[in-house]
Amino acid sequence: MLNILLNELLGAVLQLLLFALLPFVWWCITARKKTGFFRWIGFRRVTHPQPLTGTILMTAGAAALYTLLTYLCISRISHAITTAGSQFAGLGIKAVPAALAYAYIRTGLAEETVFRGFLLKRIGNRFGFATGNLIQAVLFGLLHGLPFGMVTHNILVTVLLTILPGAFGWYQGWLNEKRCGGSILPSWLLHGTMNFIVTCLSL
Repeated sequence: MLNILLNELLGAVLQLLLFALLPFVWWCITARKKTGFFRWIGFRRVTHPQPLTGTILMTAGAAALYTLLTYLCISRISHAITTAGSQFAGLGIKAVPAALAYAYIRTGLAEETVFRGFLLKRIGNRFGFATGNLIQAVLFGLLHGLPFGMVTHNILVTVLLTILPGAFGWYQGWLNEKRCGGSILPSWLLHGTMNFIVTCLSL
């Protein structure tokens, strides 16, 4: 089980570095003299002037709806799809540390750095929040939908599993920028927690 953890940690760090490479190069060229990389990407303190209860309820509702629709899509349309963290299926509680690395670093942190930290902020700064959030959401959806489509060769699966993650990615961008002061910490926590829960269900 230690080997599984070490392999997952190594894979998670390598994927994070790979995903962060383009943002880092872009920062070096355009913003290195203006601000630090982590703040530029959205690692900053959360500020939340609106009532917190409303945001929590909206986020819980959005997460529950996304999870339900995705489950229905996977279970009723195609059995050739594996869920997040399925590589840990049947390994039991000893795989929890590896599942944490997978959920919060390999997928959560890496993807949030690119989509909500880099693409949304850079495109949004140039063309406005609405355009930036839409573009990052579409690309986030395609990142998830196209691999499923290649596995299943099913157009409906491809479309649905592009739209659902894309819509949730849009919500995560809105959550960060419009409710939490531009910090990517909320979407990272949400993303990682959802993937961790799904992973634990297969242990």
